[in-house]
Amino acid sequence: MFDDLITSKTRVKILNLFLDNPVEMYHVREIVRRVNEEINAVRRELLILEKKGVLKKEPRANRVYYYLDKAYPFFFDLIKINAKTSGLGANIIKNRVKIGKIKYAMLSGKFVRGIRENPEDVDLLMVGTVVLPELTLLIREEEAKRKQEINYTVMSEEEFNFRKKRRDPFISSILYASRCILLGDEEAMIT
Repeated sequence: MFDDLITSKTRVKILNLFLDNPVEMYHVREIVRRVNEEINAVRRELLILEKKGVLKKEPRANRVYYYLDKAYPFFFDLIKINAKTSGLGANIIKNRVKIGKIKYAMLSGKFVRGIRENPEDVDLLMVGTVVLPELTLLIREEEAKRKQEINYTVMSEEEFNFRKKRRDPFISSILYASRCILLGDEEAMIT
C-alpha cells in the first residue's frame, strides 16, 4: 500500500520496519541491515521522517536510535493501514474467499501495536461461516514469523449477535477495546 503512495522505496522499507514492530527502537546501522539499502539513503529518509514527526531519535552512547513517535497525529492510522496491508491482516483480506463467508474480521488494537500484556487477550475475532483449516494455516504461518502464539476466536453470526445482545462479558471486552477492522462494517458490528 505504502509503495503505491510513496515514491521512495527506502522510505517505504523503513516505514514497514517500524510499523511491523511499533514498540521497537533501532539504531541506524541496524536499520540499514534490515532494509538492505545504502546508509546515506537510509539517513536521508530517517531525517525526513523525523522532520515530519513520524519518528523520534534518541542518542545513546555512540549510537542514535530511532522509534515511532506515538504523538504523531496519524500514528494509529499508519498502524491500522500496515495491519491491513502486511502480515496476518493482509493474508486474511487476500484469502477471504478461501476462508469462508466472513461477516466481520478484526484484529485487536494491542495486537497491531505489538503490545503483549495478557497472553489470554484475543488477537483476532472472526464472525461468519469460517473454513477453519484455511484460517489455521494463515495463523500458523504468522505465528512462525512472530515467534509467538496468536489467540483467535471464531463464531457464527448468530452466536455473535446473541452474545452481543446479552452483553456477554467476553464479547463486550472485545467490542469496547481498540481494534482494527479487516472485513465488515465496524458500525454494524458494535451496535
